[in-house]
Amino acid sequence: MSDRIPSAQSRRHFLQSVGAAGGVAVLGGVLPLHRALAAGAPPAIILGQIAPMTGSAAEFGPYYRDAVQLAVDQINMAAKEVFGGPIIAKHLTADSATLPTVGVQAARQMIDTQKTPVIINGWSSGVTVAVATSATIPAGVLQIGNGTTSPLVTVLPADAKADLLFRTSASDAMQGVVAAQFVNGEFDPNYKFKRVSTIYINNPYGQGLSNAFTNAFKKRGGTVLAEVPHPEEVQPTYKSMLSQALKDKPDLLIIVSYPAHTIAICKESRDSFNFTNWQFTDGNASIDIIKEVGEKDMDGRYGTAPGEDTSTQSYKDFSKNFLSTYKYDHFPPFTTCSYDAGMVAGLAMAAVVAAGATDASKITGTVLRDQLRKVANPPGEMIDGGDQARVTEMLKALKAGKEINYNGAAGPCDFDKNGDVITPVNIWKYSGDKIETVKMIPAKDIPEA
Repeated sequence: MSDRIPSAQSRRHFLQSVGAAGGVAVLGGVLPLHRALAAGAPPAIILGQIAPMTGSAAEFGPYYRDAVQLAVDQINMAAKEVFGGPIIAKHLTADSATLPTVGVQAARQMIDTQKTPVIINGWSSGVTVAVATSATIPAGVLQIGNGTTSPLVTVLPADAKADLLFRTSASDAMQGVVAAQFVNGEFDPNYKFKRVSTIYINNPYGQGLSNAFTNAFKKRGGTVLAEVPHPEEVQPTYKSMLSQALKDKPDLLIIVSYPAHTIAICKESRDSFNFTNWQFTDGNASIDIIKEVGEKDMDGRYGTAPGEDTSTQSYKDFSKNFLSTYKYDHFPPFTTCSYDAGMVAGLAMAAVVAAGATDASKITGTVLRDQLRKVANPPGEMIDGGDQARVTEMLKALKAGKEINYNGAAGPCDFDKNGDVITPVNIWKYSGDKIETVKMIPAKDIPEA
C-alpha cells in the first residue's frame, strides 16, 4: 500500500493532509500515535478512502478525494480550537481502478497495515459490496459509501447484524422511479416513450438501477423490450450487446454504465446502428463523454441522478469553498455525498473524543458506528455543513455534551436502521460542453414505485 498518488495536484493535496495532521506521516509508514502526538493532544485516527482514480470512472476520483479532504481540513481546524489538536491523523486515499477486486485489495491493505477504523468507499456499488463483504465487515471496520446507490446495499445479508455499512447517497430504488416517470412523460408531456431497452453494467449498481427502472416503467404501462448486461471491464466492442438491446427497435435506449463503457457504447450505437436516442443515469454524467462522443450527438440528451437541494446553505457554502479551494469549475454527482461522508466520519470521531477517549487504538469501527446516528440524526440541533464556522460550532456543541443533527451538502444525513439516507433525485442534461441540472424532485414527491 503506497501513500503516493500519481498527479502533482494529488501529491500536493496529500502533503496538505499530512501537514494538517501534525506531521504523523513519515517515509516508510506512520509513527505510533502516542509518540507522534504532542502531550495533551486528542487521539487521532487514520481515515481511509477508496476512490476511482483509474479505470472506467477515473474522471470522478479526484473530485471525491478532494471533497473528503475539505471535510477533513474543516474537522481538524475545528478540533485544534476545541480539543487542542487534530483528530484525523491522516486522510489516506487508494485507487479502486473502478473494479471490485482492486478495491478489496486496497481495503485489506488499509485495514491490515494502517489500522484504519473507517473507510469511505463506494463510487460503484460493485466495489462497495465487495469491500463490505470481503474486507470491512469481517474486520469490524465502518464503511461509508459516498456514491453507493444499489438497492442491494439496503438488504445486504453480510450487514444484517453488523450494521457497519452506511451511505450518504440515496438508493437507486428512488432514481429508478424518477427515470420511469420521466420516460413516461410525467414531467414533460413532450418527452414520452413507450418502448424502451436498457443496457447496463453487470454489477449491483447496473442490475439494481435497470431493475428499478423496469419495474416502475412497466407499472406505468410502458414496455421494456430488453435488459442487456455488459461486463465491468471495458470491452473492445459492444456490438453484440447493442444488437440485443436494439433488435426490436426501441424508441429509447437507457444506458446504465460508467464513462469509459458509455463512450464506446454511444459511438458504436451511432456508427454501427444509426441510433442516438439515449437516456443516461448518474454513472455517466461525464464531461469526458461529451468530449469523446461529440457535442453534436450528446447535446440535449437527458439523465437522472441522486441529487441535492441546491437552495440549502450547506450546499451553497460547500460549493463555494470546494470550487475555490481546489480550482474546479464544476463537480460531478456524489461530490457533495463525498463531503458528507467525510464530515459524518469526522463528527463521529469528535463525539468519541468529547466522550473522553484518549487511546486511538481503541477507537474501532463499531465505536465510531455507535456515534454516527447520534451526530447525524434528530433530535439534536440541526446545523448545516459546508462552512468552517459551523463545523467548529458542531464540535463545540459535542464537547459541551449537546446533541447535534448534521445537515449535509447533499441533504439530511438521517441514517435509517439500514444505514440509508434519502435525498432528492435530479434530472440533468448534456448542454454544449457542460452538464446542467434541469429539475430537482424532492424525496417527498417520489412515489414508492
